Amino acid sequence: MAGDGWIWLLAAVVLGIGEVLLPGYVLLGFAIGAGAMGVVLMAGGPLAAFLAGSVPALALGFALVSLGAWMALRRWAGGRAARGKRIDYDVNEKLPGDQENGGESGEGR
Repeated sequence: MAGDGWIWLLAAVVLGIGEVLLPGYVLLGFAIGAGAMGVVLMAGGPLAAFLAGSVPALALGFALVSLGAWMALRRWAGGRAARGKRIDYDVNEKLPGDQENGGESGEGR
């Protein structure tokens, strides 16, 4: 199973392509996790041997790396705070500070 690193790298590429097609950072964390698992398995060593010998350990490693990448991306990209500004007034009405044409009194209408 140690030779299955290319499958994880292929999954990372497919998830990366899917990320381009979807708005936001939905699949990028999973792509980073799959890429990390692919690199670890291709590099070999005791960690790769442990992960390759246990499917639950491999899944847990993928999940933890993906979660860490997703959290880092949320911090870097701003999360919900980076969304558009909500406007609660009509753009055709005068703003409270406008002095053009009489301000709030509506004299210029």
